[in-house]
Amino acid sequence: MSSSVIGRCHFGVEAAGTKRRTAVWRSPRAAVIPSFHLPMRSYEVKNRTFAEDIKALRLITAIKTPYLPDGRFDLEAYDALVNLQIENGAEGVIVGGTTGEGQLMSWDEHIMLIGHTVNCFGGSIKVIGNTGSNSTREAIHATEQGFAVGMHAALHINPYYGKTSIEGMISHFESVLPMGPTIIYNVPSRTGQDIPPRVIQTLAESPNLAGVKECVGNDRVKQYTSNGLVVWSGNDDECHDSRWDHGAAGVISVTSNLVPGLMRELMFGGKNPALNSKVMPLVEWLFHEPNPIALNTALAQLGVVRPVFRLPYVPLTRAKREVFVKIVKEIGRENFIGERDVQVLDDDDFVLLGRY
Repeated sequence: MSSSVIGRCHFGVEAAGTKRRTAVWRSPRAAVIPSFHLPMRSYEVKNRTFAEDIKALRLITAIKTPYLPDGRFDLEAYDALVNLQIENGAEGVIVGGTTGEGQLMSWDEHIMLIGHTVNCFGGSIKVIGNTGSNSTREAIHATEQGFAVGMHAALHINPYYGKTSIEGMISHFESVLPMGPTIIYNVPSRTGQDIPPRVIQTLAESPNLAGVKECVGNDRVKQYTSNGLVVWSGNDDECHDSRWDHGAAGVISVTSNLVPGLMRELMFGGKNPALNSKVMPLVEWLFHEPNPIALNTALAQLGVVRPVFRLPYVPLTRAKREVFVKIVKEIGRENFIGERDVQVLDDDDFVLLGRY
């Protein structure tokens, strides 16, 4: 073997008549470049929407995902739902959130639905993709894909079930914030862990933090808004007071799936306790069982989606379906989406799917 070959050896093999060479290990450079997210290197994608554009939104609907009898997305019904939101004044939709059953979707389904919504409606309404996860790796990957298909902002929850420390929570969010406008979602009743204010204050240093969807209550909302942070109420029963008494920008709403016009009036029309009281029986009915059980049932009763449920969600009991019919009549059928008369529906009308 020639000395020139031996001189290139990485592991310092000693040969007769040569000096031993000690290899110097160097770390892979690409692996230590911070925020090295290849899908986000296009300025066209990164600059499509700024955090300030998201901060201006007042009514954001956590949109329902409807299904066909075989469990696939019913995109025709979905498009009709989104169109009704646009026509009735909603300014944004959360795609694949808790209400949209992102937790029951594959990531392929999830990103496809975000891209479909952007392609069909992105010029008329802001599309906010729920690309959060309890796995930082998954959250990074899904958020890269979501922005690559054109979503205007991301919704991110703190790691649930396998909870982490405060420092871990900050690192988790800081891994996705550089990609684009982001709303942080705090709902301890689902995650089992509150996002404390000091986490949000740290994240607020990023220009991409659009704001917080806050479900803890109006005291927390007031704490943030007093410090100049943008907050959307995550509780429909509190959103009127959040908006007009505590400085919230608006609401990320479940109820607006059903009565978008009334919810818009609550967010834009000034303080209106009478209207708020009128809507409360519907709100209370919607959240008597974990969301989105009642919403799915209601939309089926209104005839705007097929009565198909992906398990583990099942429809409300017949007695509660009968209550919904009364609520619709009291509030006024004209205030609800759809054109058919509200129906009670029989138990046998519903399709429950464990495999799809």
